[in-house]
Amino acid sequence: MAKKSLLKSLASVSGMTMVSRIFGFLRDMLMASYFGAGMATDAFNVAYKLPNLLRRVFAEGAFSQAFVPILSEYKNTKSKEETREFIASVMGMLGFVLFMITILGMIFASGVIFLTAGGFTNDPAKFGLTVELLRITFPYILFISLASMIGGVLNTWGLFSIPSFTPTILNIVFIIFIVFLRFYFDPPILTLAWATFIGGLLQLCFQLPFLKKLICW
Repeated sequence: MAKKSLLKSLASVSGMTMVSRIFGFLRDMLMASYFGAGMATDAFNVAYKLPNLLRRVFAEGAFSQAFVPILSEYKNTKSKEETREFIASVMGMLGFVLFMITILGMIFASGVIFLTAGGFTNDPAKFGLTVELLRITFPYILFISLASMIGGVLNTWGLFSIPSFTPTILNIVFIIFIVFLRFYFDPPILTLAWATFIGGLLQLCFQLPFLKKLICW
């Protein structure tokens, strides 16, 4: 029975991951087709990579490595109420820290770009566009880190397919924005920044009902 359950979970995760990769490939094709290479694309790449770098630190780094084992211990040795309180307290703490980092990142976006992409200062238009894009994309670190934490909770309870599907949402949002909504943004590269913001928010919102159902058992 355990072997069958493991194979079922493996198939589910593999299938969801494959779907995400397919949509990701389509997203990259559309981005290359409609935006190509140039000053605006360079600006977006920098603005997109910075929140993703912080995501690896907060969502996939030391925090994740410490949180999941402790949560598993709580699940196996503590009461349901204690486990709920632990999840709520950690999520509240992480949310507060990330919210403050997001606010500071948006306020001091020009300084962040100066430190991380100093060469852009030689082109004021490029530097200004990158700062604008970063202010839009920076909240992604808040959304995706909380979504990753919730994914860790769901995985601990064996709900592997939901976190595995979640990255697909971001790719779908990018595709929708590029194909249907790029006409409404000026300059058009803002399409990708707002797709990042909305995609990250939807990834978080998608998992919240499953978390609520899980912790309100």
